[in-house]
Amino acid sequence: MKTFKALVLVVEDDPAIRRFLSIVLAGQQYRVLEAATKEAGIRTFGLEPPDAVILDLGLPDGDGMELLRDLRRLSAVPILIVSARGQERGKIEALDAGADDYLTKPFGAGELLARLRAALRRAASARQPAGTRLAVGALGVDLESRAVTVAGKPVKLTPHEYRLLVVLMRNAGKVLTHQQLLKYVWGTTHVHETHYVRVYMNQLRKKLEADPSRPEYIMTETGVGYRIKPPDDS
Repeated sequence: MKTFKALVLVVEDDPAIRRFLSIVLAGQQYRVLEAATKEAGIRTFGLEPPDAVILDLGLPDGDGMELLRDLRRLSAVPILIVSARGQERGKIEALDAGADDYLTKPFGAGELLARLRAALRRAASARQPAGTRLAVGALGVDLESRAVTVAGKPVKLTPHEYRLLVVLMRNAGKVLTHQQLLKYVWGTTHVHETHYVRVYMNQLRKKLEADPSRPEYIMTETGVGYRIKPPDDS
């Protein structure tokens, strides 16, 4: 007997893309709901709340950003944006509005599934009691002792480096914008000091990565922000 995974709502007005997404998801045993408009999306969401949403921003009856904000007010379920809008400003706006991730069309099925798995894992972890250890591959953080290790070897971090790493690891797989990282680590008075993030990310990579020029853990989303890459992300 087949075991079905999470229920995913796909809100996409293009029939060909909507069918492609549904086939890809169903092939991995996800249950799928479909909606072609903003109105249908919010109605379907209310009738049968999904475990995750895949949302296109270009909808025929309204901006997908409006639906994103409406859904985020209703629920904390993972929301992945898929859009032909590739501008950095649009990505930042969507992520700051509550999207968990953003894929620019065209994208591969493997990448979509990896991002969805990561988002669902984060949601599941958020429902569990907070643990005292975070781990991504060989990278580990003990929250009680504030000890950081890579492949069992201790790594000494400054207070800001440590806070930045913990925020990224608590959200492993999720893109965090420069503004979000600045707010979480330095506070709301520093949200425009984007150079802080670049400097500290470079320092973290030098300490954590075997080859900082080809990072295994800290991934750059150009012009948008950073994310920790989960072990099975592709």
